Amino acid sequence: MVAGKPFYHSVLGVLLAWLALSPAAQAWERLRSDAPERYEVVAGDTLWDISARYLRSPWQWPALWQANPQIRNPHLIYPGDVLVLGDCQGQPCLTLERGQGVVRLSPQMRSVPEREAITPIPMDVVRSFLRDHRVVEPGEDVQELAYVVGGDNQRLISGAGDTLYVRGELPARQRLGIYRPGEPYLAADGTLLGDELISIGEAQRISSEGDISRVEVLSANQEVRNNDILLPLEDIPVSEAFTPRAPLNQVAGRIVAVPGGVRFIGRLQVVALDVGTQDGLQPGHVLRVDQQGEVVNDPRTQELIQLPSTEAGLVMIFKPYSHMSYALVMQASNVLAVGDVVRAPQH
Repeated sequence: MVAGKPFYHSVLGVLLAWLALSPAAQAWERLRSDAPERYEVVAGDTLWDISARYLRSPWQWPALWQANPQIRNPHLIYPGDVLVLGDCQGQPCLTLERGQGVVRLSPQMRSVPEREAITPIPMDVVRSFLRDHRVVEPGEDVQELAYVVGGDNQRLISGAGDTLYVRGELPARQRLGIYRPGEPYLAADGTLLGDELISIGEAQRISSEGDISRVEVLSANQEVRNNDILLPLEDIPVSEAFTPRAPLNQVAGRIVAVPGGVRFIGRLQVVALDVGTQDGLQPGHVLRVDQQGEVVNDPRTQELIQLPSTEAGLVMIFKPYSHMSYALVMQASNVLAVGDVVRAPQH
């Protein structure tokens, strides 16, 4: 028996190590130590807020449902619902207490009127931004788009209620956006990622003769000038059905700009990234932000060495284009800046 003890202890050690690395143990480790056993959803909550109450990394929200493969029908989360943390065959799971009993939650959320169910992220921030900004893809030439050539009585600037003359192709019976070119989005090597257009107002076509159209300005948040661009208003499918999750592939890129010219970036600000749908990104994908370590002088060798990069925040993609994306800063432990690296979070 004595001779067998080392073998016994080694087997026990391996077993304990295996248990520590088991999916069930890893699933419980994802939970915050202060995760509430019960939480009542209140108006103003978002899916990200609730995820952050339960998980160390809110983007791991879908992992809570791996223990519930029997879930078929999605259930939305409403103010007044009570979330109950429990154990599903050794793994953490959430159930939902509603007036008609207990149902299981699903990570998918179907579209319903916004005021009824909580949204994944602060959608008012996203909608407001998308009303004021859009991107022209590199394949499109801004110079070929319809543009203002003048106003009534040779007016150089116009406002709501004024008539404009526009040269270029415009669709009939469709509301138009008036835009002014902003700064081009460029990758680190100078490659064009897209051209930013800043919203000036809205208009509608009155009549056309040849390639010149008469247009009425319906609204304007600043004066309309000659050479401003007109485009059909973008049909923006701002999805409220996405959930925070990590991309499947190892995405790596950088913050290339902050619309509005802000230098330092904090929570709930919008950033432009140099990665997009061609990199596999979709709305809801979460990327971590890494900041480059400082360069210090080695006190012994006197050589300059660079310290390792550190995680500084999390951003969520809400509007990807082919070569770039707009993302919302969801967490920021440090002030973020243009040039910071974004990559897929570690699982």
